[in-house]
Amino acid sequence: MDFEALSNWDFEEIKQTLTERDTILYALGLGFGEDPTDKKELAFVYEDGLKAVPSMAVILGYPGFWLRDPKTGVNWQKVLHGEQWLDIYKPLPTHGRIVGRSQIDFISDKGEGKGAVIYQSREIIDADSGDKLARVAMSAFARGDGGFGGENRPGPTPAVLPDRVPDHICDIETLPRQALIYRLSGDMNPLHADPDVARSVGFDRPILHGLATYGLAARAILKTLLDYDSARLVGLDVRFSAPVYPGETVRFEIWEEDGEARFRASIPARDVVVLNNGAARFA
Repeated sequence: MDFEALSNWDFEEIKQTLTERDTILYALGLGFGEDPTDKKELAFVYEDGLKAVPSMAVILGYPGFWLRDPKTGVNWQKVLHGEQWLDIYKPLPTHGRIVGRSQIDFISDKGEGKGAVIYQSREIIDADSGDKLARVAMSAFARGDGGFGGENRPGPTPAVLPDRVPDHICDIETLPRQALIYRLSGDMNPLHADPDVARSVGFDRPILHGLATYGLAARAILKTLLDYDSARLVGLDVRFSAPVYPGETVRFEIWEEDGEARFRASIPARDVVVLNNGAARFA
């Protein structure tokens, strides 16, 4: 890892034209419209009165998998998506011109053989009005890049889940072809489509995108707590724990806490947690 190069990485400003087709395709990638007669879900996949899923912010103004650039010095094959944070300032548009401005926030050196954590964020801006729509932040765990002499800085404190029975349970079934749909929203990593690639890195078959599982969390919160009022979901944070295989049922355990929500997601069939320390904030 080239610490100096990474710390001062000059991201190109991303300009994107968002269409209603993009908005609908993102929602379909999360399984919205599973019941095409459900008008509340239909609102996210039908152009008449179309609404944007709030978690769509994570794919807007996206700079791509820039850690593959040799100039970073990062062993990109060993990079894992650790955490995701989202703050929404205004309801997302269903179409328009978007600008994404990314930056490195800091890099935490966990030590030789222990890896490093790269924290980055992105402002999502409406190009026409200049309004800030959202702030997206994430951590990337570079397993092969610790011990460069940097500071071991802690990241944001994860949400604590209540020590009680969940207030709500929401099961969402994913389709066997879910990843093949979701990848059309921009993440074309063959890990999510090619069985040979998936097996080469230790998976039985292609896995679902982590950000698709994240989007399922938004869907579960909208369905369970907000009656699909997308304008009320203004924040969504998670820690990634394990991958989901397309076709699996994801179970969300949700707690209502002080006007917010805490949650985790698991795969009952495998008894594994896939999202942990989840937090949702409401307007």
